Amino acid sequence: MAEAALSGATHPILENDYASEWMGIEVLAVSDGHATIRMTLRQEMLNGFGMAHGGMIFAFADSAFALACNPVNPTPEEADSITVAAGVDINFLKPAYRGQVITAVANRRSSSGRSGLYDIQIFAADADTQHGAQPDSIPSSGNPGELIAEFRGRSRTIPKK
Repeated sequence: MAEAALSGATHPILENDYASEWMGIEVLAVSDGHATIRMTLRQEMLNGFGMAHGGMIFAFADSAFALACNPVNPTPEEADSITVAAGVDINFLKPAYRGQVITAVANRRSSSGRSGLYDIQIFAADADTQHGAQPDSIPSSGNPGELIAEFRGRSRTIPKK
């Protein structure tokens, strides 16, 4: 990823992930079955009502899902496969607006064979409440903001092409 905004945490799938780069996603934490990311909502991410476009929130949550599904340090056996979405749903609970910082927290709920189940919570906070946060952490208050969406992903591991 050419100009990735990574805050100390890295993941091999980000190397050529130009969508996440364009969105300005920062990876705050990533481990087996977990990822926490954040980004600031920009004008070009808004819909005609002046709030975050649902597709932007979805794409943001999907990036967290992908990071949580795929190993950070793949074993030789894992290197020949990738884990992708088999299906997802999202529930939008509240709007988010330009300048707000959104944070996604992804966690594996279940894994069996080649299938997995993940929950991703998306939070929004005003940028000024983010002051005092370290670049590689959730805000110093420990609260990433108000819950704005819930994303549930079902994953499937498939061979790499």
